[in-house]
Amino acid sequence: MRAPGKHASAKEIAQAYGIPLELLAKVLQKLAKQGLLVSQHGAEGGYVLAREASTITAFDVIRAIEGPIFITSCVTVRGECEQAAHCTVRQPLSRINEVLAQALSSVRMSDFGGGQDPLVQVEVLG
Repeated sequence: MRAPGKHASAKEIAQAYGIPLELLAKVLQKLAKQGLLVSQHGAEGGYVLAREASTITAFDVIRAIEGPIFITSCVTVRGECEQAAHCTVRQPLSRINEVLAQALSSVRMSDFGGGQDPLVQVEVLG
């Protein structure tokens, strides 16, 4: 484990958690692009959280990696489907999407870890 207060490199995180480096690098880049992580290049470079873990939700992370979270696109676009006027599944699917978003938004990154010390300490920038 590296000293607290330093950036965690993609390689360091990949090795600590057994994640393929290429996959993790892509995920970290997406998280940085969406403002959840800050990346720093160079010998002392790596990644740090852009803000406190308690302010980042599972919904934020999934949306940053995967894009909008919807069971079906008809829930987000009204009127494109020829069946929209008499569709019996649109409203239930919309409610499912709302519940899913609420559930994911209620889980904070600070909730993960179960009281155990992380394999790689990632500090918050600032």
